[in-house]
Amino acid sequence: MFHVKHICVIIDFEENYKKRLDQIAFGCEIKYNPNEIDLLRANIILGNPPVRLLEKMKNLEWMQSSSAGTEAYTNVVPKGVILTNMTGAFGLAISEHMVAAVTMLCKKLHLYRDNQLNCNWLDRGNVKQIEGSTVLVVGLGNIGGNFAKRMKGLGCYIIGVRRTGTDKPEFVDEVYLSNELDNLLPRADIIGLAMPGTSDTAGLISRERINKIKDGAVIVNVGRGSAIDTEALCDALESGKLWGAALDVTDPEPLPANHRIWKIENALITPHISGFYHLRKTYENSVEICIENVRRYLNGEQLMNVVDFETGYRIL
Repeated sequence: MFHVKHICVIIDFEENYKKRLDQIAFGCEIKYNPNEIDLLRANIILGNPPVRLLEKMKNLEWMQSSSAGTEAYTNVVPKGVILTNMTGAFGLAISEHMVAAVTMLCKKLHLYRDNQLNCNWLDRGNVKQIEGSTVLVVGLGNIGGNFAKRMKGLGCYIIGVRRTGTDKPEFVDEVYLSNELDNLLPRADIIGLAMPGTSDTAGLISRERINKIKDGAVIVNVGRGSAIDTEALCDALESGKLWGAALDVTDPEPLPANHRIWKIENALITPHISGFYHLRKTYENSVEICIENVRRYLNGEQLMNVVDFETGYRIL
């Protein structure tokens, strides 16, 4: 068994989880809520430390990020350090958020909420049918896969887009690689974006591609705001080209108070909250991944969710 002396836990572990980690890492020095000096001594970090400290962490061997996206760390983690992410922790919470956003936009519930706040008894007109819709899921990982499964359950036809591989889950009707995106956008009634922030995904939904999207489509983005040309999206929403857009991530982020998209009534904006610990299950999933990966690391086993520094995606 390989023993690591210094483990820093930035994630808020509850007492029952602390006891489990203490047992698994018996013989190691574990610092919960570590200070800067603790972090600089660490061999293992569970959670997201300040980026500015990473180049000073000469003892660091492995960092378990508390997020699925790790683009803030891939270029600054010291050479030789293993980086793992939280893939698998957020699928339930974020996919349910996506389904809720789709339903809200298609049924104009956001507009009726506006009516309520203004004490306005007003019929907002026609709504969109969800059953029978073609749903394009761009990023068919844990989050996108969970969204696809839930939309399939609502009677939708599911098209998945992946970066590599064309294995088709049972709840997906068609699967394509990302180079087919231009041909798929005109088919979709609902588009779900669930991709990490990488050089390949930045600007993916450009003005040119927005123009290719079917008129009256709905977009939901829970990956990174940089995936969409925000100004082009605003134009498409204001012109009626798109029925609506739900953005849990924006570009820029945080969204400035004077940005025009705040006032566009068919935009639904949430402040990057779909995947945090607001859902208890997300917290439990995250801590379980940490504990299992510590067990694996101390026993010399392969870690889950190892990140490829070049692509930003997980290897395993």
